[in-house]
Amino acid sequence: EYFDNSVRAWFHRFTNYDLALVKYFIGKHLEIANAAGQRPTKSLALDSALLPEYSENETGLMLAPGQNLDESHRHLSPYMAIYPLTLLSVNDAAQQEVINRSMHWIEQKGTRNWCGYSFSWAGCMYAYAHQADSAASMLRKFAGNFCSVNSFHLNGDQKGGQYSSFTYRPFTLEGNFAFAQGLHEMLIQSQLGYVEVFPAIPMAWKDVSFESLRTEGAFLVSASKENGVVQSVKVKSTAGGLLRLKMPFKTWIPVGISSDKVKLENGIAEIQMAKGQVITFNNAFE
Repeated sequence: EYFDNSVRAWFHRFTNYDLALVKYFIGKHLEIANAAGQRPTKSLALDSALLPEYSENETGLMLAPGQNLDESHRHLSPYMAIYPLTLLSVNDAAQQEVINRSMHWIEQKGTRNWCGYSFSWAGCMYAYAHQADSAASMLRKFAGNFCSVNSFHLNGDQKGGQYSSFTYRPFTLEGNFAFAQGLHEMLIQSQLGYVEVFPAIPMAWKDVSFESLRTEGAFLVSASKENGVVQSVKVKSTAGGLLRLKMPFKTWIPVGISSDKVKLENGIAEIQMAKGQVITFNNAFE
């Protein structure tokens, strides 16, 4: 929708939006084929090797080769590789730098041409990037300015254009879904091959807890934080498999498993869990 569907909107080379989707599709196809013990389609593996890199410069991720995001826009689709596809990792220094540049550029362009869902989407992006205060701010703006009293997302700024020039009232459901997902991303993440609790919680949120949030690997996780300190993490495996948990405390007391069953490397605990098994790690405060 950039350039309002004029002929200029039809780029001759891959947009970052399309490129991220293609890379994600190929990666997940290969992952699923491997998990199922099947040989992946040869052409897909070949196509993956031939794909270009993302277009990026001093602005971070671009729309397409030769085209920056030159103005505020309601769609954050050039940044799909950051979120929701999480193809750029916050654990890779070079990729994290691209993420930071991209987020800074979005901030410079401002929010005047955003809709409500833009704010909840940005909240998810900030949470994934572990920028807790910015994530909370975006979700607060969405809930306070772009929802009716019955919580329906109304797309436009319902406080007279405080944050956006759009003040209309069409109901679109994805804004509410993205808001809920933003909170989820602040509480727990598992996209990078391990489970991390409270990855994007503002310092002002001293007491936080959640119950049975599902992660990749079919784990149900509960955790509590009191006075800014993580107290415990409880994990139930609904399918069995390897749990990789980023430990939120230096020392812990395990419940439901012996310490010798926990392999710790670079702050990540690895535990082979049986189907239905429940384990808890309590902070030892040492």
